[in-house]
This record gives sequence, structure tokens and C-alpha cells, in this order.
Amino acid sequence: MRLLITTPAAVVVDECDVVAVRAEDESGSFGILNGHAEFLTALAISVVSWHQNDGRQRFCAVRRGVLLVANGDEVAIATREATLGDDLDRLERLVLAQFHETIEAERAVRTESLQLQMRAIRQIVRYLRPDRPAIFGAGS
Repeated sequence: MRLLITTPAAVVVDECDVVAVRAEDESGSFGILNGHAEFLTALAISVVSWHQNDGRQRFCAVRRGVLLVANGDEVAIATREATLGDDLDRLERLVLAQFHETIEAERAVRTESLQLQMRAIRQIVRYLRPDRPAIFGAGS
């Protein structure tokens, strides 16, 4: 089975000797073996793991993304960020924590932006009110 993990900037994993893949979406963890049905799901922030033909297990932390199983023997993952690692504990401890912190920072920036937009809208509405005082004595 072929496993392909990509980010917008790079191909992180492209391996053809994969026998099993394990990933996680919002409903929980799931496994994929050769011959799996066509499948599409949105991944959670998690660690994707896979076993190779030689018995080695590999890991890749993903910052959400989309997983597609095609033709029963191709697994493609597109994600915003991916970090390879050989140590599952390290990936879970360091990388996943970093992904969560990044998401929280992005959420805070979005909140500040929305607050700024709301203040601008309030100022525009205040300016457009018919009962507002004339500017610079105009309209008298």
C-alpha cells in the first residue's frame, strides 16, 4: 500500500511498502489495511502511525487535515503541518502541544480581528445615524 503525506510546502512521506495505517478523526482512532473501501475523512490533531513491510513502525504528527483512501491501496493525507518522528512519546508530548498552542494563538488573533471589525461597524453606524450632530456646523 502507498502512503503519501503532504503539506502545502512539501511531500513529507511517500512510501510504497506500507501494510497498515492508523489515524484519528473526530469520531476516534481507525485503521486502514490493503483493500480498504474508498474513504474520506477530516483528521484531528493527532499522530498518524504506519507499519512497513519490514516490520518497522513510523509516526507523523499532523495538524488536522484530510485523509483519502483510493483504490484500496493508496492513502493520501493533506495537512497544514506535519512532523515526522521515530519516538511516539516525544511527538505526542512536544509536537502535538505545539500544534494546539498554534491553533489557540490563531483563534485569539481571529477574535481580536472580529472585535476590531465590530468597533469599526459601530463607528460607521454611529456616523450614519440621522440624529447625530452636524459636522463642522454643516447643515445649519
